Amino acid sequence: MTGINRKKQKEDEESLLQKRNYRFIDELRSVPVFLSLEENKNYLKELFKDSSDFVIREFRLEQSQDAILFFVDGLTNTELVNEAMKTLMILEGGEQLIDNISESVLPVSQIQKANNYADLLLSVLGGDTGLIVDRNNKALMLGIRGMEKRSINEPDTETVIRGPREGFVENIRTNTSMIRRKLKTPHLKMKPLTIGRESNTSVIITYLEDLADPKIVEEVIGRLEKINIDAVLETGYLEEFIQDSAYSPFPQVQYTERPDMVAAALLQGRIGIMVDGTPFVLIVPFVFTEIMQASEDYYERFQIATLIRWLRYFFMVLSLLTPGLYVAITTFHQDLLPTTLLLSVAAARESIPFPAVVEAFIMEVTFEALREAGIRLPKAVGSAVSILGALVVGQAAVEAGIVSASMVIVVSLTGIASFTIPRFNGAIAIRMLRFPIIVAAALLGMYGILISILLIIGHMASLRSFGIPYLSPFGPLSSSDLKDVIIRSPWWLMRTRPTYIPLQDEKRMGESLSQEIMEQSGQKGKKIKHESSEVKKE
Repeated sequence: MTGINRKKQKEDEESLLQKRNYRFIDELRSVPVFLSLEENKNYLKELFKDSSDFVIREFRLEQSQDAILFFVDGLTNTELVNEAMKTLMILEGGEQLIDNISESVLPVSQIQKANNYADLLLSVLGGDTGLIVDRNNKALMLGIRGMEKRSINEPDTETVIRGPREGFVENIRTNTSMIRRKLKTPHLKMKPLTIGRESNTSVIITYLEDLADPKIVEEVIGRLEKINIDAVLETGYLEEFIQDSAYSPFPQVQYTERPDMVAAALLQGRIGIMVDGTPFVLIVPFVFTEIMQASEDYYERFQIATLIRWLRYFFMVLSLLTPGLYVAITTFHQDLLPTTLLLSVAAARESIPFPAVVEAFIMEVTFEALREAGIRLPKAVGSAVSILGALVVGQAAVEAGIVSASMVIVVSLTGIASFTIPRFNGAIAIRMLRFPIIVAAALLGMYGILISILLIIGHMASLRSFGIPYLSPFGPLSSSDLKDVIIRSPWWLMRTRPTYIPLQDEKRMGESLSQEIMEQSGQKGKKIKHESSEVKKE
């Protein structure tokens, strides 16, 4: 009897789960637009009962034919709604009235037809206005959206000294237009999807049809279509679903607020994923070397960009290993320090009651807490609290004999080094890995750090991002792609796109100008005649 009850309970749970996973919008696909206007009006009123923002406006056409306009208040431009209603109220009817309206009557540029409530309500809930006329089994969706949206500003997370000052906003159509403005080509494709049983969030996959690998495009669409969740409120929801390795600390999907970054990625054959309601756009595939690249690298001259990139790699290593090296040297390998420095460190640590590993953890956790507090507090006081907090806490901890002054210097250097990593999600991965390396250094010294580095490299070598090796172009080695990794070669030498991502066309530019610049070390302007600097004799 107990087994029967358990079986029935399991069946009930499965039935409830299926019911919850069933999208209500799919059920509406079987509900047609009724011929009777009264039936349509009653159905809409029942469907949106207790929804004060859903507006149904009844009116009459010139030949005594009834119609309704319905929209969501706040998502639609009411002035254009009134203009459309005014036009319809002086309209002469006909046998195919809806077709006549859509073809030649309404002063609206975007008009679509719908014969079921699924397509109709998805459009209306997205900001369009629905029109149903009596004795017509079709409805019109008028594209007269007018929701409030944030103005286009420079993104706070990816500021540049030289480069475009525009960033994505929360409106997906504004974002698509910003990409379209940079890539004026019919090869730029934008495929729409709808994800979320309750949110019905608009998602757009964008790519260049003549560059992107069709297999990767198909894989991206396939992974997104499998997602079955109540709502998608930000791209972070999708990132966790579509990444290859769920438990890896390293990001396998890039996100950005900059349209120029997305355009540059599409020109490399990669794919962008835009979600309505967020300014962050996902880019796939994504490899580790791109964590150290910033958009400004390609706007400054290549010598400066190369030096700055070297600086980033150096400080990335410092951010990862400095606390662990301090713990290993002060605990096991004191002989590695010069005598004068060793005596100075020993004198500083003489009154410290904790071992080096505990000291490191105290300061690292405190620094992370101060950084988090600075982010969460209002901007007016956040930066002041984080800076003053670090100074006050560090000075007080040293004077109280809890930590040594050298430990404060190490943690401060580590924190500054982590800020030089351009990609925030990459910096988070380095910050997370710092703690196990400290533990390994406390247990095994330099051997522990070496083992940790080998494990990290081995893990990274096993990662894939939509089939692309995460350590590309180092592993597997692609020498032709190294011109834009550790160094940033001049544009006239980067004639081909990165080959570690499958492409339909590898050539980026012509060779004639590049060859000319290489032969004469630039464009000399030989055809320009210059007067002699000497004074001409009469």
